[in-house]
Parts: sequence; structure tokens; C-alpha cells
Amino acid sequence: MLPSKISHMILSIVLLGYFMILLDTSIVITGLPAIGSELGIDPVHLSWVQSSYTLVFGALLLLGARAGDIFGRKKVLYIGLALFAASSLAIALSPNAAVLIGARVVQGAGAAIIAPATLALITEFFPEGPARLRATSAYGAVAGIGVAAGLVIGGVFADLLSWRIGFFINVPIAAVLAYIVHKAIPATFSRPGSLDIFGAITSTAGIAAVLYAIVRSADYSWTDPFVLISLVLGIAVFIWFLRHESSAKEPLLPLGLFKNRRRNTILASRFLLVGSVMSFFFFATQLFQDTMGMNALQAGLAFMPLSLLQFASAAMVPRLSRAGVSDSMLTVIGFAIMVIGMAGLAFVPNTMIALILPIVLVGFGQGFAFGPMTALAVQGAPKDQSGAVSGLVNSLHQIGGTFGLGVFSSLAVAVIGHDATSEMISDRAHFGFLLSTVTLTLATIFAVTLLKRHETRKSSERPTQLVDEKAVTS
Repeated sequence: MLPSKISHMILSIVLLGYFMILLDTSIVITGLPAIGSELGIDPVHLSWVQSSYTLVFGALLLLGARAGDIFGRKKVLYIGLALFAASSLAIALSPNAAVLIGARVVQGAGAAIIAPATLALITEFFPEGPARLRATSAYGAVAGIGVAAGLVIGGVFADLLSWRIGFFINVPIAAVLAYIVHKAIPATFSRPGSLDIFGAITSTAGIAAVLYAIVRSADYSWTDPFVLISLVLGIAVFIWFLRHESSAKEPLLPLGLFKNRRRNTILASRFLLVGSVMSFFFFATQLFQDTMGMNALQAGLAFMPLSLLQFASAAMVPRLSRAGVSDSMLTVIGFAIMVIGMAGLAFVPNTMIALILPIVLVGFGQGFAFGPMTALAVQGAPKDQSGAVSGLVNSLHQIGGTFGLGVFSSLAVAVIGHDATSEMISDRAHFGFLLSTVTLTLATIFAVTLLKRHETRKSSERPTQLVDEKAVTS
């Protein structure tokens, strides 16, 4: 059992590190118009301010995760924080688009190291049970707050000060994190081993090619030759990676992690959830600014009720767990609430009075689901594979978000049209919400099957326990 002070410091590393990464994922969204205007970036290249970060982030996650398993969390966190802080400073001082996008690439690499290393700390230092559930619930609360806070902060700085400040603030945050890492994490927490270089190359190349295809499809459609070639090549290389991993001595991604059907189900649900939520933010931001006449700051503030309700529901999770509500049940409850909220968004008129209840339901449901989903995903993983499972969770999270955004936006354009009129933007947004509703419904079905397995296992264990009790008393 860790001393209370150390456990609080480690949880601070997890939450502050995750918050910083999420902040820079979303802070750009509301700041993009100001960035494009100041640096003279045309709309086609402007999307790469965001895409360069998410593409590298997603592609390097498995490598960053396994590096933490082998070389120790402390060392890799120092490297990740140094990369993130230096690139953030370069972005804040960037004189042109080339420097900005190049620095975003490096920032994505830093995020790919920090994200799995911090999540792995939960597996290593918080034992399964109430302590871990409290940690993952807090992790889930930060998930909503980080994205919404990034949208608000990006809007505030872009409208009132400068978009550059949003990147300057990463430098002191990274410095504080490095200090806490120095104080809280043992330097010797590492294990002998070698990095699977071939696995690192093929996994990175495969994921990067698939993500590139998804990102490019948003601008050029899925029939674009480069999109199709990149997608097919990426899938082929990733299959090659998986075949290599099956015989590798030190696999980057131990395939034994997929033998757990519960983990597979929850990972599929998480993939669908993140894809739905990221596309929701994309379409809702357009709806607020291009149809309802909000500026960047107002659009960011419109997401605050979602963030607050997500924080409130995430705070309720440990109490409900102590009352006997299982992680599987909490996940089902969260998904069901989100389905209701997203369905409401698909059909209500474009007024804040009509939209506010569906929006807060999306946040409220996500707060219930996210923490228990994370706990279920890492449950049962050996300590020496905590980084690998954390990398897997984060990879699917990142790929799911990119996939949902790329596919849903492409489908909306294909079905509704690409015109930039207010009516067309509104129709695309509501169609996107409808797609998210369908996807979340599928994720709910997965979660229900998980709950049924949980209840079946409990009922099968109960007779054995009764027999044992009778044997003891007789």
C-alpha cells in the first residue's frame, strides 16, 4: 500500500499529464481561424495544424507505451515532457506554417510517450478494487473537462488575447509535472528487456498510413486514389506487424492481451464511443458558429454544461461502486444516457434552449461510462505489460476519434452535400449526430453483452461459494 501523499502525487501526474494532452488536442479547434489568419495558412493546409498532431500521436502510442515498460516510467516521462514542452514553446513562437506544423509533429510524439506512461501508473500503483476505480473515475472526469476546457481556453485566447498563449502555458505545466515525477516515481522501476524495433517500425507505419487515409478522406473523399492506397497499405503493414508479434521474443503488443474477451468487448465499445464523441464536438462546433452565429469563445462556453455534468457523474461512480453497482452496469447506464442525448441532438431545433438538455445528457452519460471502461480495459493485465495495455487503450482511443471524425464528416458531405450555406451545415451536423446515435447504440449493445457475462459469472460462482460454506460449517 502506497503512502497517501505518494499516491496523491502519482494520481496528480496521471490527471495533469492527461489534461495537458487533451487540452492541446482541442485548444486548436476554436483557435484555427485566428492561426490561419495570422500565419497566412490556406484552409487545405490549416487542417494539418490539428491532423499532424493526432496522426503522430496515434502512430507512436504503442512504441511509447512499450518503451515505458522496458526503460521505466520515470525516464520516458522525462523524455515525453521535454519533447512536449520544447515543441509547445516552438509552436507559441512559430513565425510561419512550416515551423508550426513541424512542432506539432514533435508535440504529438511527446504526447504518445506521456499518455500511455501516465495511464500505466494507475495499473502499477493502484490495486484493483476501490482505489483503482477512484483513480480511473478521476481519469474519466478529466477526459471531459480537458476537451471542453481546451475549446473554452482556445476561444478565450483567440478572441481576447492571442492563440499563442494556449501553447505557452504547457511549459510551466510540464515543469511542474517533471518535478512531481522526480519526487513520486521510483527511479529503479524498470525491467530488463529490448525494444522490438521491427514491431515499432511496422506498427508505426501501419497506424500512420491508416490515420493518414482517414484524415485525407475528410478533404478528398474515400474514392481518392491516395486515400485508398494509404488505407490498403496501412492495413497490410499492420497485419504484417501482428504476424511478427505472434513470434517476437519481446513483443511491442503482446497478443495474449486479446485473449480476454471482456477486454476486447470494452475496447470495441471505447472505440465507438470516442469516434461518436469526437464527431459530436466537430459538428456541434460548426453548428454553434456557422449556423447559430456564435463566436469562438461563445462556442467553447456552450460545452461547459457538458463538462460540468460529466465531472459530476464521474464523481458519483466510486460511491455507486461501493453500493454494489458493477463497472459493467455503470458502463451500460452511461451509454444508454448518451444514446438518449445524442438522439435528441439529431432531431431538436437549432436553439440553445432545445440543445442544452441533450448536450448535458451526453456529458452526464460519458462520466458514468468512461472511468469504469478504463478500469475494465486494464483489469487483469500483468504489471510488466501495464504499458502495453495502456498503449493499446490509448491507441484505440486515438484511432477511434480520428476514424469517427473522418468517416462521419465524409459521410455527411456525401449524403447531404458540401455547400457552405447555413442550412447545409445544419443538415450535416444533424446527420452527424444521427450517425453518432447509431454508433453509440452499437456500443451499448456491446456493453450489455459484457454485463450479461458478468452476471452469468457471478451466478456460476454463487453455488460454489454456498457449497464451500456448508463444508466449513459441517
